[in-house]
Amino acid sequence: MRALMIDRPGEARVIDMEQPADTDPLEATMRIRRIGLCGTDLSTFLGKNPLVTYPRIPGHEVAATLERVPENDLGLAEGTDVTLSPYTNCGKCSACKQGRFNACRFNQTLGVQRDGALMRHFSMPLAKLYAAPLTLDELCLVEPLTVGCHAVARGRVKAADTVAIYGCGGVGLGAVSAAAFLDANVIAIDIDDKKLSIAQSSGARHLINSTREDVHVRLQELTGGQGPDVIIEAIGRPDTFRAAVEEVAFTGRVVYIGYAKDLVSYETRLFVQKELDILGSRNALPQDFREVIRMFEQKRFPTEAAISATVPLDEAPAILRAWSENPAAYTKIMITLD
Repeated sequence: MRALMIDRPGEARVIDMEQPADTDPLEATMRIRRIGLCGTDLSTFLGKNPLVTYPRIPGHEVAATLERVPENDLGLAEGTDVTLSPYTNCGKCSACKQGRFNACRFNQTLGVQRDGALMRHFSMPLAKLYAAPLTLDELCLVEPLTVGCHAVARGRVKAADTVAIYGCGGVGLGAVSAAAFLDANVIAIDIDDKKLSIAQSSGARHLINSTREDVHVRLQELTGGQGPDVIIEAIGRPDTFRAAVEEVAFTGRVVYIGYAKDLVSYETRLFVQKELDILGSRNALPQDFREVIRMFEQKRFPTEAAISATVPLDEAPAILRAWSENPAAYTKIMITLD
């Protein structure tokens, strides 16, 4: 069967490989229909992901059709379209013992620490699969949106909250959509008008383009001088890490999804003076997958607007190169294997 292989930074090709034998009776075999590429895949292609070793097959945003399914009581059957959770968990570390499997100390994500699903056939444990009456594009978008959805859950967002979200890439849009789904007052912040437009279609009530507007002034105007109740940082820059603490309201919650590549210096007085809850957010839990699926079922995300390119497997190496040369030109890229 054919697959996409990233041999080393900057080099990707379509390869022929043997189809893995079905050995685990608890796993289902599926035909991969569509794979979404995300910033993690771009970092892998650029050689900027320290968790990746080469060669590596990418792909963790999946839409697939089940072909071989063990007997189960989950309602999964041959011919069912599914998406999947790409994470593993050990069941023994401190995070797993608390039921927070998303933060497993020994997690291995598809396409990062282990080969991903950008190939014709793939097998996964039944417990990692989610069936839903969605389109293939929607199924592909479920996983990236769950990451932002989990951040909203970590921030304990409720309808009465004003939530500001720094960054409207795939993860940030998940946070925008999930917070709006809870009827919170969402403020989206980015430098790209196209991404801000998608955020507005996802439920953001207010948009701030930080290249043209003073973010502090606008946030003060929009919150009556109080600052947002919750700020979610989905960029990973030292300046936005600091801004989240500076701009959030007293007794507010700050949730970090991105992580800065450089050291961050803080005015730590604000941690205490504002009595802030500062939270990290990693990956997603099963309830986040179910919540995002409900969002899609209620047509609360602008699927078509979020996808900038759909290409067949043969064109995947070329579009990876084009994306690496001009990252701002693309939002979500879909690779089809039909």
